[in-house]
Amino acid sequence: MTEQIEQSGLGQTRDIKADRKVARVKAATLIESLPWLKEFHGKTMVIKFGGNAMVDEELMRSFASDMTYLHYVGINPVIVHGGGPQITAALNAAGIESEFRGGYRYTSTEAIRVVQDVLEGEVQSSLTNAIVDDQVRGVGLGAESGLFSGVRKTTQVNGEEIDLGHVGEITRVDAAKVFEVLAAGNIPVVTSVATGPEGETLNVNADAAAAALTVAVGAAKLMLLTDVEGLYSDWPNRDSLLSSITVAELEKLLPNLESGMIPKMRACLDAVVGGVPKAAIIDGRAEHSILLEIFTPGGSGTEVIP
Repeated sequence: MTEQIEQSGLGQTRDIKADRKVARVKAATLIESLPWLKEFHGKTMVIKFGGNAMVDEELMRSFASDMTYLHYVGINPVIVHGGGPQITAALNAAGIESEFRGGYRYTSTEAIRVVQDVLEGEVQSSLTNAIVDDQVRGVGLGAESGLFSGVRKTTQVNGEEIDLGHVGEITRVDAAKVFEVLAAGNIPVVTSVATGPEGETLNVNADAAAAALTVAVGAAKLMLLTDVEGLYSDWPNRDSLLSSITVAELEKLLPNLESGMIPKMRACLDAVVGGVPKAAIIDGRAEHSILLEIFTPGGSGTEVIP
């Protein structure tokens, strides 16, 4: 007979055996995470926040709780974010047409003001506000922080060099800015903008910014949230999902990937080539995918290794 207990005054019963079984599973999960807790304790991890998690409030709350959890188990999370969907919506609302050149959004002087307002005033604020805890908070690092320095980026279309306006690539990272926030016991929330040589604000691809920051701070791992399960070696064959891939294998595969996957895998490749031990793309549509990637044997995406 199943052991049950009645809750006084409520007329409800609780299955003690079932509760104990669930508790044992939870305990086993905690013990399973021990090797990774030991490996990553005191280390820094960079997480690029994007995809569905950026526009789904429930996923954002789940992500924020994961970041707080990492902090309390002794891992230093650093968040980098972009804001493509929000930028497009804000530009449309302002009557500014989104023009793409060679796959990049052309960013005029008028548009960069909107981009900065969205990234720092909307996306960054939402993230820092989601990290709600008595002892740790999210601290925004935007254009005024001087974290990223950069130069204007161009692209090639049919052999012709094309101007992209206020679009940049990072040339220098002042890692001390991040270490200051971490030393204060807080979580850095980094906006993917850089300061140009004349003090102008430059819009930087968030995946590339995350890779550059990961190398600069000597992080143990880079993780990029995406809207796919991971990297497929033979897309759309669902059976070709890779749990891991080496740098050499990825370099061969990279030219044949879907255009949307190339910047993410390029960022992983650049991070590992730059000395980061591991980089991974993770399905951000699943709650707590970051914790699954870090603390379980199977992970939750595709990991790039040397």
